[in-house]
Amino acid sequence: MTSFAQPNTAAVAVDNSPPMLDVTIPVHNEETDLAPAVRRLNAHLTRYFPYRFAITIADNASTDGTPLIAAALATELDAVRYVRLEEKGRGRALNAVWLASDAQVLAYMDVDLSTDLNAVLPLVAPLISGHSDLAIGSRLSRHSRVVRGTKREVISRGYNLILRSTLLTRFSDAQCGFKAIRSEVSRQLLPLVQDTGWFFDTELLVLAERSGLRIHEVPVDWVDDPDSRVDLLSTAIADLKGVARVGRALATGSLPLAEIRAQLGRQPLDVSPAEVPPGLLRQLVRFAFIGVLSTLAYLVLFVLARGTVGAQAANFFALLVTAMANTAANRRLTFGISGSSKAATHQAQGLAVFALGLALTSGSLAALHVITAHPSRGIEVGTLVVANLVATALRFVLLRRWVFRRAADGGEIQAG
Repeated sequence: MTSFAQPNTAAVAVDNSPPMLDVTIPVHNEETDLAPAVRRLNAHLTRYFPYRFAITIADNASTDGTPLIAAALATELDAVRYVRLEEKGRGRALNAVWLASDAQVLAYMDVDLSTDLNAVLPLVAPLISGHSDLAIGSRLSRHSRVVRGTKREVISRGYNLILRSTLLTRFSDAQCGFKAIRSEVSRQLLPLVQDTGWFFDTELLVLAERSGLRIHEVPVDWVDDPDSRVDLLSTAIADLKGVARVGRALATGSLPLAEIRAQLGRQPLDVSPAEVPPGLLRQLVRFAFIGVLSTLAYLVLFVLARGTVGAQAANFFALLVTAMANTAANRRLTFGISGSSKAATHQAQGLAVFALGLALTSGSLAALHVITAHPSRGIEVGTLVVANLVATALRFVLLRRWVFRRAADGGEIQAG
């Protein structure tokens, strides 16, 4: 059940027009941080935001003093609204508030206000002008200034790498708690978003991008909240399940993306067939074919070298030779790059990818020799085959999204 707080009748409303911006703050048991955050945000917007605004506190089934504090803030401050939801879920709260809002631009931010509030106007300005459809704060831009722990940094970058490699996204930071959307766009997209938790942001952005909508990114100054109560493991698992679900929906064509594109008027640019970049499916087929040949060559070299040197040395030699040949073959056949321009750079980057493959395969061999001191040659080869399959998947992701990224996106295909 969703209930809206009664408006403050003590103050005389001078302007009854709908707000230009409605900033939602989803909260669950935030009795300590809620009041200071809302007052700080209200003061900032009053002073620096040149349009009428509203601040909506979306209470996700809090069991502490959050509801009383939120209701008091809605009475105290004219711009503040209060919504109570009886079920938890950030995505559920944003869906309910945004669909009910009368504002032209809808935004949300976390209650810890980790993002510098000076980024609010740059975030929403392109939406107000009609230039963009959604806007996100990015902690991963080179112009951003971020203070947070190594673990969160690695997890964030790893998650966005997964999105880029699996769902082929182009936005840089899916989970920054600082986003905005035009209301007419939200009414089209929100009914299609299934997630009610933390994956809500990602699903919304993927649907928007695949519908041809324009996403504006703003570099932000971000100071992480050390007292954050987000369960990273459960959130990561839920996000990966969401990635798989959305990937299946995109692959089967079950989402009405063409209808959304037509309704919102963002038509694709005319591109001649000669300018269309190589498709992912064709790249995967060619990469797999080269990978099979490389694996066979690797096993032959490993067995030959193993007769004269140890397992680790044989693995290093076989992997190095086949990695260089593999990079050259994928450069020409999979990603369509010919000529000598940047060939040395691509080989150097390919060797960096080789180092990761070496770590995986060598680590597997080391683990095998810890489990059993004298494994048979067949067990060694079988272990390496499994490890190479994992390394191959990682190799394709890194080749496509790093080494040959511009070529994979159609921006660096050269004539032979």
